[in-house]
Amino acid sequence: MDRFIDSIEWIAAFFVGIVALNTFVAVFMRKFFAVTIPDYYNVGQFMLGILIFWGIAATSYRGSHITVDLVWANATPKYQRWIDIFATLVLLFVVTVQTYTLFDKVADTWRSNLVTMDLQLPVWPFFLVSWVGDVSAVLLIAIRTYRLIMHPEQMHEPKIKTAE
Repeated sequence: MDRFIDSIEWIAAFFVGIVALNTFVAVFMRKFFAVTIPDYYNVGQFMLGILIFWGIAATSYRGSHITVDLVWANATPKYQRWIDIFATLVLLFVVTVQTYTLFDKVADTWRSNLVTMDLQLPVWPFFLVSWVGDVSAVLLIAIRTYRLIMHPEQMHEPKIKTAE
């Protein structure tokens, strides 16, 4: 299971690299050679969307993203666990609904035969990869929920200092 979780995080990191590389190459080519890469802006936008959804997947399991919760920080460990379970269930519900609606967007884009301006690349594969990232987020949140409820010892949570 941990290997699957790590794979999702590596895929998200790969998309960060692709977005950075696309931006660097486009700026470099424009600045030094006065050449514009065809569809770089559209591809960059779509890759940024992919990055966002895979980023949601990568951060949703670990729970180490930036949070501010005075109630949680001042609760006992027992109540912290209950708050974590409740919050994770709410997140699971929201991301599942988001995944459902995003699939509808993928299907609509596929049916409309939408393409990019310069290279006439079909747009639906970008939406599909974003949707797969969202599905990965649902799976990771479900794993997190299961582990929080059934096997809390398997959670590798960072130690957070309580508020004083």
